Amino acid sequence: MNSLDWAVLIGYFGVMVAIGLWSHKRVDDVSDFFTAGGKMPWWLSGISHHMSGYSAVMFTGYAGIAYQYGVTSFVTWSLPIAIGIGIGAKLFAPRLNRVRSRLHVASPLEYLKNRYNIPTQQALAWSGLLLKIVDVGAKWAAIATLLSVFTGISLTQGIFITGAITAVYCTVGGLWADALTELGQFIIQLFAGLAMLVITMHELGGFSSLWTVWDKLPEGHAEPTAGPYTVTFLLAYLFIKTFEYNGGMWNQAQRYMATDSARSATRSARLSAILWLVWPAVLFFPMWAAPLLVEAKKPDASDSYALMTEQLLPHGLLGLVVVGFFSHTMAMCSSDANAISAVFTRDIAPVFSKAARSWDNRSGLLAARLSTLAFLILSMALATQINSPAFKDIISVVIKWVAGLMGPIAIPFMLGLLRGFRRSGPTAALTSWAAGLLAFYFTNYDFDGSVKTDVALQYQVALPLAISLVLYVVIGFLKPEDTPERDALIEKINSDDDGPAGTAAAAVPAQQTGPEGTGVPEGVKD
Repeated sequence: MNSLDWAVLIGYFGVMVAIGLWSHKRVDDVSDFFTAGGKMPWWLSGISHHMSGYSAVMFTGYAGIAYQYGVTSFVTWSLPIAIGIGIGAKLFAPRLNRVRSRLHVASPLEYLKNRYNIPTQQALAWSGLLLKIVDVGAKWAAIATLLSVFTGISLTQGIFITGAITAVYCTVGGLWADALTELGQFIIQLFAGLAMLVITMHELGGFSSLWTVWDKLPEGHAEPTAGPYTVTFLLAYLFIKTFEYNGGMWNQAQRYMATDSARSATRSARLSAILWLVWPAVLFFPMWAAPLLVEAKKPDASDSYALMTEQLLPHGLLGLVVVGFFSHTMAMCSSDANAISAVFTRDIAPVFSKAARSWDNRSGLLAARLSTLAFLILSMALATQINSPAFKDIISVVIKWVAGLMGPIAIPFMLGLLRGFRRSGPTAALTSWAAGLLAFYFTNYDFDGSVKTDVALQYQVALPLAISLVLYVVIGFLKPEDTPERDALIEKINSDDDGPAGTAAAAVPAQQTGPEGTGVPEGVKD
């Protein structure tokens, strides 16, 4: 990078900070900070949902998969996400919006105290918080890896720079800042991605390279599944991503909650699904063609895309593409930080602190901003350890840890929204959660803590979710725990916007909600 590239990058950072400061004016209370007050347009929510779904891991870990195996990087990653979000557009998006509009909550997990009980809510909240620290740490490490290729700065310095800029705008402006910066980031990535596609096609002989390049690439590059990314892995990933990208990891749930109605949430999800179907294919083509243009230096080829951009792009445009790398990572990390802050301030803190149950707007906003900052600092600290033997590498964290552990956390949260699972109560939720976590451990590690090498990737990813799902359903039938109060809450979430049942669930006892809507029932002691 030269001075022109740096000017583009610094200008981008400046715009992100400015958006955060402008968004500060739109944040008056915790509802604005966490769910944009339910006033976000569906198209902005859809773009934000899409952008908050992937990061620089796309340009490192998945670029390495594209370099080594070809088309399977799209077929076994973004295609399942697109299908999963399409399924969730009717199944989960409107229900998550009603969680905000009808139950008057600001955190995705707030409804769990009444759907199950507080121990269940706390188990899901704490385990999800810890997993997200690891997940976001991997994202910081990914963008720092790319930055080191272009600038030569150390991993720690790269993590600090990106984390500090993100901390400014997302702690000041909340979800509004996240969504508006993600819109700007989407526009930047649109130009950067198209520029990279056009230049790659030019290097390979023009527009016809879209179909002629496959004969020149390594054998099997056009196969939909390859290597460890088998059909079984594809099916497991489809199942996992249907839960994860429809709110199972909370930040996407906030985008649905932020729209003004259930119908808008559905439209938001459909837009995101379309973007997931189309845009990653544009980004992936240069990665698929990379073996013809560069020779990766790292064993996992995670540096292939960075090397290619460095080789092909002129200065100025190179800076724009690097900005594109940052845009995805900062979008995901800031949205995760906001979601975690919501869960901590609305679900965790009130259980342990009597003062937290009576925060006024000023105190609640201060707590939200401080917890957002604390989460970012913890994830940045962990990011410096991502390449240690405990984590192995970036893509291992994203695929094995996040995908493997997401299911046990997401199943009670997501399926608890649906009428068909109303019989599954606290026992089913906690048992399925605990068993899923144990399944993850024993498919990845031996009793002495050493990493297992004889278990296929698809089983490491799929078994925890499958075990959690089966136990959640079976225990619900064997030990039903549906009560009139729980049934009323579920009906309130499931009834159509204009249906007469829209207010039927008013039967949920008022005493189950704490002071100022803090998310803790009356009577819970310190």
